[in-house]
Amino acid sequence: MTLRLSGGRRLQSPTGSTARPTAARVRQAVINLLATELPGSRWLDLCCGSGVMACEALQRGAREVVAIERDRRVAAIARHNLELVAASLRNPDGNPAVRIIEADARRWLAVDGPRGGGQPPFDLIYLDPPWPADLHAPISEAVARGGWLERGGKLIWECPSGKLADIPEGLSLIDQRRYGGSTVVVLTTT
Repeated sequence: MTLRLSGGRRLQSPTGSTARPTAARVRQAVINLLATELPGSRWLDLCCGSGVMACEALQRGAREVVAIERDRRVAAIARHNLELVAASLRNPDGNPAVRIIEADARRWLAVDGPRGGGQPPFDLIYLDPPWPADLHAPISEAVARGGWLERGGKLIWECPSGKLADIPEGLSLIDQRRYGGSTVVVLTTT
């Protein structure tokens, strides 16, 4: 399957059913929704798959991207895609920082949180785990509990339209939009 960024750049895509890249229509909608917040932001992509959403964030000015993917082969594809896009950017302040971490998102959030690891919270966090696993609520709880989201920052879910997860304590809904079988949910800290 050919995977293209909104600017036309081709990216690698995992084969088979290991990962489900975000549809171009949904990607464009999310990026447009966040357009004013992306320049200079810190972006965390949980369950990043091919890394296409993080690549879109880089193209729109994110200064730092951290992408978490537990599958070794898929993480290698994300690394290739993110490094390719970061290297192609010509920024006067230098290329953005990109880090790809091969780990289970919940475990990583529990161990390496901003409070424990000395890392500042993120402005924008994107969460699109494998839908059958029902991980939106538990991973979001870990985000809220660990202080991963900057006050006023946004946690964005891509989830199946027919099965929205409950919003965990510590987060509140600020926007929700349906795009066919996918729904984008935007949350913030309370």
